[in-house]
Amino acid sequence: MIRNWPPVARRWQGRVMRFIGGVIEKLQRHPKRIVFPEGTEPRVLQAARQFHSLRLGVPILLGERGAVKEAAAALNVSLEGIRIIHPADSPDLDSFVRRFEMIRRSKGIREQEAREAMIKPNYFGAMMVGMRQADGLVSGTNEISGSVLRPLFQIIKVAPRTTTAASCMVMEIEDTRFGERGVLFLGDCGVIPEPTVDQLADIGLSTARLARQILGSRPRVAFLSYSTKGTTHQPSVLRVRAATELAQKRAEEEFLEADFDGELQVDAALIPEIAARKLPGSKVAGRANVLIFPDLNSGNIASKMIQHIARANAYGQVLLGLDRPAADVSRGSNAHDILGVAAIVGLQSIEYPKLYPGAGEHLPGED
Repeated sequence: MIRNWPPVARRWQGRVMRFIGGVIEKLQRHPKRIVFPEGTEPRVLQAARQFHSLRLGVPILLGERGAVKEAAAALNVSLEGIRIIHPADSPDLDSFVRRFEMIRRSKGIREQEAREAMIKPNYFGAMMVGMRQADGLVSGTNEISGSVLRPLFQIIKVAPRTTTAASCMVMEIEDTRFGERGVLFLGDCGVIPEPTVDQLADIGLSTARLARQILGSRPRVAFLSYSTKGTTHQPSVLRVRAATELAQKRAEEEFLEADFDGELQVDAALIPEIAARKLPGSKVAGRANVLIFPDLNSGNIASKMIQHIARANAYGQVLLGLDRPAADVSRGSNAHDILGVAAIVGLQSIEYPKLYPGAGEHLPGED
């Protein structure tokens, strides 16, 4: 149960389920600043209102001030406690433009091009996070993924000792027999179309780290395929096997307490009775709380099927492997989904260097 619900947030209490309620309670003890580039979007305004009302930190909306106020008034949403920044009028614009020129110097970018980019909310928001003026970014309600990811990848880059930027979905379903009391982490569902062995192993490790931080329990990571420890030598299956072995090796080197197994069919990963027949000695089979998909097609399809057919609460895409926390939410997200993702991103930022040692030590453009 979430403590100290303010009156304006009580109507949300029935919709916030077990998992996200726990995330919110943790973040209430360490409030953070989350920037929302889509400042006039009704769902974002509602989520930002609840973010502040639940005492999770300071929401920062980007957009022309008058337009944001007009959109909020139309929804009867109070802007008390919410910061509004219009990138084109910001006193930080010139310094952000210079910083972006420095970052993109090798690409031959000029001052005018940098300025045109930096007045775009997603670029400005990414730079705010990069320059430590915000603790995380949540965008994507009205944007294709490329419009959100491109500024982040240009400005934030990947974390030290990491080579792969990917994403995961956090699913909360009613049936607590699955995953960790109904919570499943799914990766990658939004970034890399056909990951290599190294990338797939990195996705498994990054998703396991996030699950460990948020759940506080041991991740049980299943690398999925159409085969369960079969004899096939089909390249896609061999890739999953190799990635599983590599992830296990790297986890041991990093002293990450997690279990990995693969290749596994999804029923063997999730259902104890099937796992008992196929893999009776596995620490993961039948008990997986992290599912790693072999490619973006399978991950994206599966995540949307779970969300809509099982009516799961879906939080994501939470980005993995970047130097700062961020998320690219689905255009189909509602205000509750956006609030949940913002809470997860805020919780990530509390101990982000533990997820990615060395993360956040340098400003964008610095070695």
